[in-house]
Amino acid sequence: MHLIEAIILGLVQGLTEFLPVSSSAHLRILGEFLPGAQDPGAAFTAITQLGTEAAVVVFFWRDIVRIVGHWFRALIGRIPRNDPDARIGWLIIIGTIPIVVLGLVFQDQIETTFRSLWLIAGTLIVFGILLGVADWVGAKRRKLEDLTIPHGIYYGLAQSLALIPGVSRSGGTITLGLFLGYERAAAARYAFLLAIPAVFGSGLYQLAKSLGEPTVFTLGETAVATGVAFVVALGIIAFLMSWISKHSFLPFVIYRLALGTTLIVLLALGVLQPY
Repeated sequence: MHLIEAIILGLVQGLTEFLPVSSSAHLRILGEFLPGAQDPGAAFTAITQLGTEAAVVVFFWRDIVRIVGHWFRALIGRIPRNDPDARIGWLIIIGTIPIVVLGLVFQDQIETTFRSLWLIAGTLIVFGILLGVADWVGAKRRKLEDLTIPHGIYYGLAQSLALIPGVSRSGGTITLGLFLGYERAAAARYAFLLAIPAVFGSGLYQLAKSLGEPTVFTLGETAVATGVAFVVALGIIAFLMSWISKHSFLPFVIYRLALGTTLIVLLALGVLQPY
């Protein structure tokens, strides 16, 4: 049964990681309805995100190679330091610092307090509303080449909010990008690229930790879930990038509000417990 549960959770991880609905919230909630009714844990979530982030690397491989190449060439003076791709490389580095620092400072809370279903319900609703407002009022004129250092820092701070399940890594950063006036596709693309160092760092750290600690799922089961998440996430990235070129984020806003409200009702009735 554990293997089947791991596969289901991997499927959900792949489906929800890049949609602005919070994959960590979905894994936390789904765990309550699987046999045994237990939180799969922050470690399982972080490790399976290695699969979804590997999908980002595959999907945006050309962008990543170009950015990394230009960053190194600018660093050694082969091309101008203000090269747009080199600048994006630096901004990704700068934008990763906040989530690394805050992740270490609030590590205990991330694995305990922040996983309260009451908190998750609230963040699903509040950040769903913020996404809707940002998508409505955002100018959607700026492109990725217009990214500035202050905006890169703001993006990094927005990404760090994803340490709280229910916020959504992609949702938080996309919301910030829309408020700053970036196009939907530009905001989403940068959100995905910005997440690469943080997700790989977090996943590998949790993987190393899990080698010496008891976990809900074995490493083998977690590996299967990670593989499933990778395959599913590839399709979801392609879908989302196509969707936002023609449509708004309204369906995701409605979904977040409905899920958050349903969660509050289930908690209030005692069907679910917050921890």
